[in-house]
Order: sequence, then C-alpha cells, then structure tokens
Amino acid sequence: VGSQKIENIARQYIDELHSRSFLEDFMDFGNLYFFKIHDLVHDLALYVAKGELLVVNSHTHNIPEQVRHLSIVEIDSFSHALFPKSRRVRTILFPVDGVGVDSEALLDTWIARYKCLRVLDLSDSTFETLPDSISKLEHLHVTNNCKIKRLPHSVCKLQNLQFLSLRGCMELETLPKGLGMLISLEQLYITTKQSILSEDEFASLRNLQYLSFEYCDNLKFLFRGVQIPSLEVLLIQSCGRLESLPLHFLPKLEVLFVIQCEMLNLSLNNESPIQRLRLKLLYLEHFPRQQALPHWIQGAADTLQTLSILNCHSLKMLPEWLTTMTRLKTLHIVNCPQLLSLPSDMHHLTALEVLIIDGCPELCRKCQPQSGVCWSFIAHIKCVCIGETKGKLHSQMLSRLRLRLRD
Repeated sequence: VGSQKIENIARQYIDELHSRSFLEDFMDFGNLYFFKIHDLVHDLALYVAKGELLVVNSHTHNIPEQVRHLSIVEIDSFSHALFPKSRRVRTILFPVDGVGVDSEALLDTWIARYKCLRVLDLSDSTFETLPDSISKLEHLHVTNNCKIKRLPHSVCKLQNLQFLSLRGCMELETLPKGLGMLISLEQLYITTKQSILSEDEFASLRNLQYLSFEYCDNLKFLFRGVQIPSLEVLLIQSCGRLESLPLHFLPKLEVLFVIQCEMLNLSLNNESPIQRLRLKLLYLEHFPRQQALPHWIQGAADTLQTLSILNCHSLKMLPEWLTTMTRLKTLHIVNCPQLLSLPSDMHHLTALEVLIIDGCPELCRKCQPQSGVCWSFIAHIKCVCIGETKGKLHSQMLSRLRLRLRD
C-alpha cells in the first residue's frame, strides 16, 4: 500500500478475483474493466457488509445507528426522524432512476448531522441551487439533476474533494468560480451551458485523471494552450459545436471516447511528424462525414489495445498503417456500411484476439469464414464475430462501459 494509488490497488484485487474465476463476462479495455460479479461473491459481500449497509425503501421503519452506507430506492413519506442521529453515516446513494431527495430541509439535516459524510448522491434531486453548507462535504456527487442552475462558489473551498460529477445537469449555467482551487480533484464530469471554459482553472487541476464533457451544447474549444499533465481518461459526448480536440496537451491520455460531436473534424489534429500517444483505448462513434481514420491514431501504434469505430457511415477504407498496431487486442467495426475491405496485412496484428464486424454488409460478406475473400486475412484471430449475436453483445457491453465512466 504506502504510496500506491488506490486505482492500482483496486486493479490488483480485480486481477486476483478474475484469476480465481469470481468475475464473469470479464473484458479488459486497457486501464478499464467490464465484468459481472459472480452471485456467490455478491452474496458474500452483502453478508460481510451486514450491519453497515442498508437498502432503504417505503417499508423501512428504522435505520440502526451503526449503519454507515444508505442506498435509498424509495423516498415516499419519509420523515427526518427515520435517519439515525449518529455521526457514522458515510454514504447516501440514490441508485434508482427518478428517485432523489426533494426536501431542502432533509438535505440540510444530512449536511449538518453527518460530519463525516463522504458521498452524497444528488441524482434526480429537484434543487435549482444548493446551500452553501454543501461545502462542508468532502465528496460531492451531483448528477442527472435536470433543474440545478448553479453551484455555490463555496464548493471550491473543498481542497480534499476528489470526485465532482455535474453529469446531466442540463440547466447548469456556469461552473463555480475557483474550480482550480480543487487541487485534489481526480474525477470531473461536466454538463454546462457555458461556451468558454476558464483554461487557467483547468491548468491548476494537477491531479485530474478522469474528465468528461457531455451535452455541453455551446462548447467550441478545449485545452487551447493548456496542458493537463495527469489526465488518463477523456470522454466527450454530444458536444454539438465542438470544433477541435488538441491531444498534444494531454501527454498521459490512455482512454478516449468521442461520441456524436457533429462539428468536430477528427482529421484537423493531424501532426507532421505524427505525435507519439499513449492511448490504450479509442472509441469513435457517430461521425457520419468521416471518410477515413485520422492519421494521429498512428501515434498510438505501440500502445493501442482496443479500437472501436461505430456509426461512421461515410468511412470507405481502413488505412494500411492500421496493421502496425502491434498491441491491438480488440477491434470493433460497427455500422460502417461503405466499408468494403480490410487491409491485406491484417496477419501482422498478431496480438489481435477479438474482431467484431457488424452493420457493414459488403465487408461482412467478404469476411465469412472459409468462403469470404478476406477470410485469409483474419483466420488467425481467436474470436471473430461477423454480424453475430455474440459480437453485438460485446459492442453493447463496450457502450455500457463508457456510460459507467463516472464510477
């Protein structure tokens, strides 16, 4: 332990559980995993947590004082008296869509009473503003709140805050001033109406590892002249006016999801010479005008493990340099109907274990086992799914994975 990052410790545990077959449907996407917990492990976890974890519903009449973690699935007819007056509560979650706290008095009670509260999930709450007292919390989760318009600037006093999610806050007018004061922030998820972000604020986030921009409809530019040296995961989704994405300001980036950004020309960032990247996972979805893959992907030839290309309806060919991806393990090509063939040197991709092709009629025909003219290019790959249910399931899991990056 000592100076080890908590993420690295968690991965060690995951690898150990996987090696003992306690995890099912396990998929490794570089520095991200997707899996299900075996029923026995789930039951064991509930048994070990018994007494500290409680699922709260409308039938709950008493919450024991020793409970530390509350998962609230129903909130009808609750009273303040239901919640324990002890100081032991650390977590209050609302895991069910549409269920959230709607009482400002109850929120004030939680903030005042639970001095050691580390996680307060305000998903689906009804507040347009939050009280200044929210700045007393060490770990704030405000997500999918369709009404919240602003956060108190006092939030930026939380110098120990590691996680801040404003994901799905469609009415949020502006980010709080002083965001750069959150020097311990590691994960930041943003939905905002702002068109310009304070680059100085982002430059101060020296520990930021995960960053997400979703449904930022007015945002045009990111990272102009600002380097974020520790960023490892970047998710950009449905930012319809975004024009550029300068990756050279993100030297440690390993995972990149770019989804449905109509104005973004992926080829604008072509570098000469090609800049070396550290990407392990690249997911590109819904670029209907993209006719070719951008050359900057070549910069990740020595590191890329997963490449997913979805809904690129104008994509006509895959470049020959794709076969220089010596560590590529998984390749998804989905709903690219104009794509007609594969590079002839696919046999050079000796690390490739999973190839999924679906929604590409002519290419699927050419890749049919034994009979297809491209079959000899891919016959060495362990798992080949051409328009099959298994391939669709794998793609669905990858889509669900990017939705869970908040975790």
